[in-house]
Amino acid sequence: MGKEVSESCVDSMIIEMVSAYSNRFYANKAELAARRIEAIGYQVGLQLSERYTMERPRFSDHLEAIKFICKDFWSELFKKQIDNLKTNHKGTFVLQDKRFRWLTRMSIEPTPANADLSQDPSVSAVENKATQSASMHLYFPCGIIRGALSNLGIPCAVSADISEFPACKLLDTKPL
Repeated sequence: MGKEVSESCVDSMIIEMVSAYSNRFYANKAELAARRIEAIGYQVGLQLSERYTMERPRFSDHLEAIKFICKDFWSELFKKQIDNLKTNHKGTFVLQDKRFRWLTRMSIEPTPANADLSQDPSVSAVENKATQSASMHLYFPCGIIRGALSNLGIPCAVSADISEFPACKLLDTKPL
């Protein structure tokens, strides 16, 4: 396309955006902060998909559009294709990135299996806060995917799962 942005600039922008919405603008309203971050991602996804599909004919079905997201769109954003695409053939798609770039620089240390959390509840609280922070960073890419699919004629809901950190599963649910 000719226009590129430094990866470190994008990383810094996302970190600052999540921090600003989570800790300053909506410090006591995590759900509202998440909606705002997702809405920004939605606008970015709309504009990027418009740019990346300008020279293409419209997609004939949902699977074609999802494949575009997994291959071409994801490659433009992250310089790699999505690692895995699954579907239940009822309209739900699961896109899995085993090393999601925006999470690889974060650290969430799992609690050892034999740790006794009853002795130190602060360990659990710190771990929960780290997981919540990582989750806040996923509202932006969820919004990007939702915006891109919406532009392709597939209004849907998108959520994320980070149970296998730094892997990320983006769930595109049945079109709305």
